[in-house]
Amino acid sequence: MAADSTRLLDLVGDFVTGQVDSKATDVANGVKSGQFSILQLVEALGLSLTSSESQTRGRGVQLLSQVLEECYTSLSEREVEVLVAFYENRLKDHYAITPHVLHGLKALAKCTVLPKGSAVSILKSLFQDVHVQSLMLAERSCVYNILISLMESREEAERHVQSHGLANEFDCIPNHAELKGLGPDFVFGFVQAVDGERDPRNLLLAFQIARNIIHRGYNLSQFTEELFEVTSCYFPIDFTPPPNDPHGITQEELIQALRAVLTGTAQFAEFLLPLIIEKLDSDMQNAKVDSLQTLAACASVYGHKELSDFLPSLWSSIRREVFQTASESVESAGLSALRALTSCLCRSVLTSNSEDSLHVFLDLVLKDCQHHLCEPDLKLVWPSAKLLQAASGASYRASLIVTAVVLPTLLEQYSSRTQCAQRRTLLEVVQGFIQPTASSWPAEGEETVLQPFRKSLCSVVFSALAESNASLQITAAKVLTTLGQQPGVLAQPDVEMAVDHLSRLVLEEHDAKVSLAVAECAGSLSRLHPAPFASRMIPKLKQEIFSEPTVREDDFDLLPGQSRDAGRQRCIMALASVSTQPSLVRESAPVLLQMLAAAHTGMSCCRSLSFASAPFAAHHHCKASVLPCLGSRIFSVEEVVSVCCSLQRIADQTPNTEEMGHFFHDVVIPRLLTLSLHAALQGANESGHSSPLIEEAVLSAIVPVINTACAALQTELATTMAAQAVYLFLDGDVSFLPENDCPSKIQLLRMTKALLLRYHPLSAVLTDKVFSLMSDCLLASQAADCFELLMSDSPDVLNRSCHADVRIMYRQRFFAENSGKIVQGFNCAEQGKKSVYLKALSHIVNNLPRQVQLTELPSLLPVLLEALSCPDQAVQLSTLCCLQPALLDPPPALSTQLEALFSRLLPLTASPSMKVRIASLRCVHALSQLPEHMVLPFRAQVLRALASPLDDKKRLVRKEAVLARGEWFLIGSPGGR
Repeated sequence: MAADSTRLLDLVGDFVTGQVDSKATDVANGVKSGQFSILQLVEALGLSLTSSESQTRGRGVQLLSQVLEECYTSLSEREVEVLVAFYENRLKDHYAITPHVLHGLKALAKCTVLPKGSAVSILKSLFQDVHVQSLMLAERSCVYNILISLMESREEAERHVQSHGLANEFDCIPNHAELKGLGPDFVFGFVQAVDGERDPRNLLLAFQIARNIIHRGYNLSQFTEELFEVTSCYFPIDFTPPPNDPHGITQEELIQALRAVLTGTAQFAEFLLPLIIEKLDSDMQNAKVDSLQTLAACASVYGHKELSDFLPSLWSSIRREVFQTASESVESAGLSALRALTSCLCRSVLTSNSEDSLHVFLDLVLKDCQHHLCEPDLKLVWPSAKLLQAASGASYRASLIVTAVVLPTLLEQYSSRTQCAQRRTLLEVVQGFIQPTASSWPAEGEETVLQPFRKSLCSVVFSALAESNASLQITAAKVLTTLGQQPGVLAQPDVEMAVDHLSRLVLEEHDAKVSLAVAECAGSLSRLHPAPFASRMIPKLKQEIFSEPTVREDDFDLLPGQSRDAGRQRCIMALASVSTQPSLVRESAPVLLQMLAAAHTGMSCCRSLSFASAPFAAHHHCKASVLPCLGSRIFSVEEVVSVCCSLQRIADQTPNTEEMGHFFHDVVIPRLLTLSLHAALQGANESGHSSPLIEEAVLSAIVPVINTACAALQTELATTMAAQAVYLFLDGDVSFLPENDCPSKIQLLRMTKALLLRYHPLSAVLTDKVFSLMSDCLLASQAADCFELLMSDSPDVLNRSCHADVRIMYRQRFFAENSGKIVQGFNCAEQGKKSVYLKALSHIVNNLPRQVQLTELPSLLPVLLEALSCPDQAVQLSTLCCLQPALLDPPPALSTQLEALFSRLLPLTASPSMKVRIASLRCVHALSQLPEHMVLPFRAQVLRALASPLDDKKRLVRKEAVLARGEWFLIGSPGGR
């Protein structure tokens, strides 16, 4: 113990007199470890704390405060009581000691064992003995943090008591509600402390304290106005953070913190509302936006009593800003403020002897805005409409009042106007009023506000859809969409008439924007009313798609968007748009699949039905005879791609139900597979028609359809479909395809690659099938080309971007397992069939990583040299591309094969293929880098052979010949390499 005391005295002396700041850490560590206590530290500091030198006293207090900041959690209640008394006394000491005292009090304020009465004692000492605004920034921050800590700890204790039912057991929570017991004195002390604060970091702390005072029910009493004034002097916030501000304080943080204070209590209403009205007269846009947003925030706290005296002035300011401003942000804030005010008035409770404040306010709004809706030039119709819509959207009650006055006026104006532009404007305004908000939506059992105007609205919309003006039609479609989304507005006859209008626009209207608006409207309505679309629209679209075109004289004058093909494209898009319910998908998807079948066969519609409709009849929702024979119609590649995109959209938007899963599993996916396989395995038919389904654009569009459809299947159906696809390509099992309608020989290449990528055991079985095809006289060359697809990266499917399971080094594994088979087949094959194996080997080796090529080159070199003699130019080029990188770093085995290599390379420099000539010249160039004694015997032969390419008709060939001959000319020459 004596040794510990001595060490403590030494540490204190070093810190106080020796000015060694690091000793504070050593003391704190000693206290934490229990080597000595806080009271022992105070005793060791005795002479320092009672010194006549203020600097010595300051160092003593500084050491004690720094240790407390590290060890305040381990203090006992008795220790805290003694230290609080000590620090309160030191607040009266020299001003230079005050910063250290504040840091000590900040640590003590965080203690959970703060004795009863200590919080009040600390606050009184601070408010009495410290002039906060004369302190430096860090010390002012200390004062604010002390207040926050004391409020948090006291309030947490009070909430603990209330939540555990201990309201009468005050002894268990010291100083219960003692800060609130200070009453207005606490508010006055805070006002004095914060008055004049300018630093944004400290302002955030000050606003937090003020918000706590308001939200936690402190008694403001006669200091309500003072608290408002000391905080509102910063409103609106005008703060721009300096560049590279390390503190990261933003203007928005300050705005939100201050707004929470100003809008926190209705007691501020009589001061804040006049201030907002005043600030709205400012020329600064940010001040206007902040004022309007603050007003909106007030409305959620205030009642109609606080607002009533200021409503005319507030409305006048909001109306002025919306009418006159060119800023969208000011306009948006003004409309939000009006909506919030109206919503606040809607919450007012009516009594028998009080006027309806909501009616009074809305009468004021309607009086100032309604007449603008009737002006001949409609100059102020939009600002007025936006204001009325904002008030109407505040609540169901407000919507009833505004709609009852405004909608009859707008509908009457629409009927009296003849110009399409004015009618469109009025219709757009109507749309804003009939679009319900979350606040104005009728509650259960309440009638929609549009019910009295249902017939008039439908009449206006249908007349607009019948107009020839595109803008008016687009607006009418949007209004119809809005009407359809509200239950009870459209009766069954109205829906049927709407479907007829939409169908007519799809078939006749050429404007792309109108078509898009009609498609969106049809999609929205079909979700709620599928039956009329299934019975009225889809049959008309079928009729148009498969109808026989008639050539008229004016057809040659049609613009591209007005062509017959464009009409079919619109029908295809509309079929996808309305396919939002299972009943509609069962009607639309067969039509699109029939289009694919007709495009594939190139037959007339009735002939293609025997190929297309039978699979649909197997499904219990489809009929065998869907369409009558309507003439011949062959579809273009663009139309087929559009059909695939529509099918993908249907698969993507259809509800993921078991019923739809079976439909896609039993009908859509098998039919797509059948058509794709037919197109791939069949050439042109007897009439010379070639299926568009073999085009790359169409295949790239079919893949996402199958992918999306399979993704929507339930687990059991997805498993079944995957197994069926595997057996289809592995065993040729076509039992799940419509009418088993598929040739017996099916391309298995893609399935082989899919299994190869993931090391599946069945990949070897399928690879052997590819090898067996190399002995087929007709398919040998194509089978050899298959190895290029197996070894190369796929840009469209079977890659990582399509989430394929691609294992690392699958190429090396495939080479190791199959190179021996190719070499063996080459050795055993007849002379005329060896080239097939050479082509396969060159495809495999050419796609291997370079390091693997160098490793395997010695064993494969004889076969590769033989490949250079193959008459197939594709084999020659592939082999040269494989050899050229290897010749830059040749293996030792190459030295014994140079004569054979030159005898095959040099003739290729005169090949008919430019690519072969270039590749062979590059190989000859690479050979010039071998040791001189190895290549010098071939110098003369090479120079003679390179003379001819110097006069080649292709510049790229001449360029490579010059480079190669220059290097070979220097071999063995004086001054050469």
